[in-house]
Amino acid sequence: MPYVEILAPPILAEGRQKVATAVTDGLCDAFSVGPETVTIYFLDIAPGAYAHAGTMGALPEEQRIFVKVHAYRRGIPERRKAAAALTEPLATLYGTTAKTLAVYFFDRARDEVAHAGLLSSDAEPA
Repeated sequence: MPYVEILAPPILAEGRQKVATAVTDGLCDAFSVGPETVTIYFLDIAPGAYAHAGTMGALPEEQRIFVKVHAYRRGIPERRKAAAALTEPLATLYGTTAKTLAVYFFDRARDEVAHAGLLSSDAEPA
């Protein structure tokens, strides 16, 4: 953990690899974790499957990008560092501006997460 969901316009495989690298590097630095803990899900949102302010569709460079970071609870400084580390690179790679990109943190305590059928609080040292 962290698990990251990126809801954004589709991009080519080369761009996805650059996004994967930027997100992994940014979260590893901000959260002091290794890359083996970061998993990224690309959820392609075509313009016809997107609405903002009551209007369907948008040009890809205007479409809002929603990044969800599911992780163990971190402090404000770590979340601030992660938000900064993700926003500019993702905006650049998706060809948009930071204004269209939102990062939401879904923090969980170790007793609210299970891996391989075990609560993380039971399986991992604190």
